[in-house]
Amino acid sequence: MAKPTGFLETKRKNAGYRPVAERLKDYKQVMLPIPDEDLRQQASRCMDCGVPFCSYPNSGRGGCPLGNIIPDWNDLVYRGKWEEAIARLHSTNNFPEFTGSICPAPCEAGCVLGINDDPVTIKNIEFKIVSRGWEEGFIKPVAPQKRTGRSVAIVGSGPAGLAAAQQLCRAGHTVTVFEKSDRIGGLLRYGIPEFKMEKWIIDRRLDQMKEEGVSFQTGVQVGKDLSAADLRKNFDAVLLCMGAEQPRDLPVEGRDLAGVHFAMEFLPQATKRVHGDQLPPEDDILATGKRVVVLGGGDTGSDCVGTSHRQGAVSVTSIELLEEPPHGRNPATPWPMWPLIARGSSSHDEGGERRFAMMTKAFSGENGRVTKLHGVEVRFGDPDESGRPQMSEVPGSEFELEADLVLLALGFLGPVRDGLIDDLGLKLDPRGNVEARLDDYRTSEPGVFAAGDCRRGQSLVVWALWEGREAARAVDRYLMGDSRLQPRGTLGNFPL
Repeated sequence: MAKPTGFLETKRKNAGYRPVAERLKDYKQVMLPIPDEDLRQQASRCMDCGVPFCSYPNSGRGGCPLGNIIPDWNDLVYRGKWEEAIARLHSTNNFPEFTGSICPAPCEAGCVLGINDDPVTIKNIEFKIVSRGWEEGFIKPVAPQKRTGRSVAIVGSGPAGLAAAQQLCRAGHTVTVFEKSDRIGGLLRYGIPEFKMEKWIIDRRLDQMKEEGVSFQTGVQVGKDLSAADLRKNFDAVLLCMGAEQPRDLPVEGRDLAGVHFAMEFLPQATKRVHGDQLPPEDDILATGKRVVVLGGGDTGSDCVGTSHRQGAVSVTSIELLEEPPHGRNPATPWPMWPLIARGSSSHDEGGERRFAMMTKAFSGENGRVTKLHGVEVRFGDPDESGRPQMSEVPGSEFELEADLVLLALGFLGPVRDGLIDDLGLKLDPRGNVEARLDDYRTSEPGVFAAGDCRRGQSLVVWALWEGREAARAVDRYLMGDSRLQPRGTLGNFPL
């Protein structure tokens, strides 16, 4: 325990953001660093709670899927033992700078202090620990003690793929990561805007992994550029970490008009421009000078909002089908469940309008290009037999919105099945994801494993990291008969 009376003496203090007028001029990270002494005081708020609900997920999805040993590193931060803190953090999380930047912090929902006070700023403390780790030179490549002679192909370089690659390489296997895009990182690279996590943070980890022995091949779409048969022939095991990239469409009149795009057509282009890439003018999707409407109120929709602001949109309107959640505590989701409450992001703070309980009925346009969105207000009544609230349109509530650019951020329907999944003949679960059990991550094809969003469906980066680590243990056991890789929430010296 950091300080017995810390939670009584110190109030929660979040990391601040750069001023809106300043941050809208660039794509640099919006979050400000917290001074060491302020963070030390925040760490002192961690209680001697007996059962650290923050460290493990409950049925309501509060708590950390990785099993991060949060009370321990809070105590170490308070005592100024940064090297020990980063070692403890790395024992469960390969990339805490990723979660410290973009995770919604379900750990804080499980914080016992949150029962009757503001929870500990766990996410900010995590980010500071890993930042100090890099600054002080505590984070170094960890080479395997010996090589096993076994090889593993990992398809996809998002958080699940990267976590699995580092773990398997440290276990001594020869690991090759295949990525269809031109750069490594998956949705970390091209789905998360630069202003939420600058990409040199990914590149720094990639340099570490290359020194450890991980091989990366970009611009290779397995199932097209490299056949499934060749992949099976050349590697002892295959781990699929391809994500859930099949976007949910909106089949309404006018969907085919120019100017209506999926969010994941828009966001990667923005990152490519920040990287200095030149895009063909005919393919450009830009919000500059346009009236932008974003459909979907989740993280992807929020990212579209922030990106549109920086590109100089005339207006930005977010539309959400569901009703606005309650502000403050929600009795329907008590501690330690993940609270369903009204939330805003740094992007929403930058301007624009948010509208809830509205359904898009059609798009209309001129000369083949969208100019208007047509919608209606909706209300949700009592649940039906399946438990879902019944939705109905509000009579006379029809509306129109002027729109030059419509971005569909409606979620994802699982992995893209054309190509590798179909070639391997993998069995799918009822939701269309690759079927693989949690205890061994094996698919229906011997020697082929699956983890992350392609197995569980669209989810959080912290769940992807956990699945990548656990799948690495499963692959290691398959290749060697046993595994020295640590299970979730345990301590030890191998590997960090």
